[in-house]
Amino acid sequence: MAKQSKTDKASSDGRKVIATNRRAFHDFHVLEKYEAGIKLLGAEVKSMRAGHCVISDAYATVDRKKYALWLHNLQIAEWNAGNQIERHEPKRKRALLMHKREILKLRQKLLEQGLTLVPLSVYFKGGFAKVELGLCKGKKLHDKRQSLKEKQAKREIARRVGR
Repeated sequence: MAKQSKTDKASSDGRKVIATNRRAFHDFHVLEKYEAGIKLLGAEVKSMRAGHCVISDAYATVDRKKYALWLHNLQIAEWNAGNQIERHEPKRKRALLMHKREILKLRQKLLEQGLTLVPLSVYFKGGFAKVELGLCKGKKLHDKRQSLKEKQAKREIARRVGR
């Protein structure tokens, strides 16, 4: 049997994870998590299904006038097998789909000092492209060091218990 790749695995709740932002958990404290749909073009969906997505530099913003949510710097590679007319820009600004009341709640929370919206993972759920957003607060250098110490301690305990 062939080994399954990371993009082929589906979790118990029907998610097929395309990309995760591990750097976000290192740089930020995740206070809350939200799920939003992504408005994509056809070639972008095909490219994402093939696993050609980079999420590490992405961030989300709330448009103050239109109550819209936007995802910036999500890099989806161009789909080479498609026609030349429907090419998309790899790092274009993409609309996120959420209910208006959820966007208003996020907007109020983002007005607090130092909070930002960071995409944590991109996945397919029920055939729709989704992104998991985290309402995050930046970590200080000493917080990052503390997180690394905790991670190393857990790894050492798991190593000793495994023997």
